[in-house]
Amino acid sequence: MPTRVPISDALRSAVGDPAEAVLLDSSPRSRVWRVELRGGGRVVVKQITDGGGAGSDGDTRYAREVAALRLAGRATAPAVSPALLGTDPAARVMVLEHLDDLGASDDWMPGYAEALARLHALTGPADTGTLPAWSGPTAADAESFLALARALDVPVPPAVPNELAGLLDRLDPTPHHALLHGDPCPGNDLRTATGVRFVDFEQAASGNGLVELAYLRIGFPTCWCAMSVPAAPLAEAEEVYRATWRSLTGTDVAGDLADACAGWLIRGDALVERAHRESADHLARVPAEDFEWGHVSARERLVHRLGAVADLTRDHDHLHALGRLGNALAARLLERWPALRPLPSRDARSWD
Repeated sequence: MPTRVPISDALRSAVGDPAEAVLLDSSPRSRVWRVELRGGGRVVVKQITDGGGAGSDGDTRYAREVAALRLAGRATAPAVSPALLGTDPAARVMVLEHLDDLGASDDWMPGYAEALARLHALTGPADTGTLPAWSGPTAADAESFLALARALDVPVPPAVPNELAGLLDRLDPTPHHALLHGDPCPGNDLRTATGVRFVDFEQAASGNGLVELAYLRIGFPTCWCAMSVPAAPLAEAEEVYRATWRSLTGTDVAGDLADACAGWLIRGDALVERAHRESADHLARVPAEDFEWGHVSARERLVHRLGAVADLTRDHDHLHALGRLGNALAARLLERWPALRPLPSRDARSWD
């Protein structure tokens, strides 16, 4: 892998001449350098590559991230992303403001929730088409979830298929225009002196912000570092999000958090890292094998999500039967595999 920082003459003229560059750890889909500039100053150079499995087209992901950074750049006092200082589309290179990350904090959730709401509130109907619409669960996901219940000999309440069909309709992103990060996981949120800023917008989309607020309850479904959030800080963070959105838009958050969580529950691709998505029916694998991603197994992720959805849908008008099925499925998983662990409750950035 080449380690020389790919900064063109045009970018040098715009942002400065590199004196030293250090290649940082990143996903297979990109290369990232911390660059010291001659005369002082520091920037980050990111190059999008073609690695990363299904859906890894570099040109598309580069265009998506640049578009999202420009939209996110609307936020000021404080910002919610690094400033985009320069681009080189031919080489899929962007130069970004360097951010000093203060590291993990025990009280990270309120700042995270506020920054997430501020990010989501930056766009509206006039921005339609700037980013792809969020891609939600499909009818195939719903059928796979029902097949999982049958494979585990858990009876499916008669109302569940219709509840799932209604869920898919309600999760249609078309009426919503929030700027979604696409992967708002620990590590992609940097705690700076001026607040939380998000990085790595390669999967940014347009849709309902609740699908990302749901990360706190559902266990961070697109992240290797799945974790649970205790009830009190969870309630505080969700209220911070809603209050921030209300103050910025003058409206209450539209949609239903239970729907957003249920949408993540039935997606088998949310059990595996990006490189393995769209390659198999991952829910169908669960009865036969327990595959790990990071520190947590697929069955452990699934038990947590089933419990989260069951908790939210006990008195729900449209998902009550799904919640009962979730309770029964969680009990069956724990009965068959009693060694399954609850998700860790600490910030993954503190893990060894």
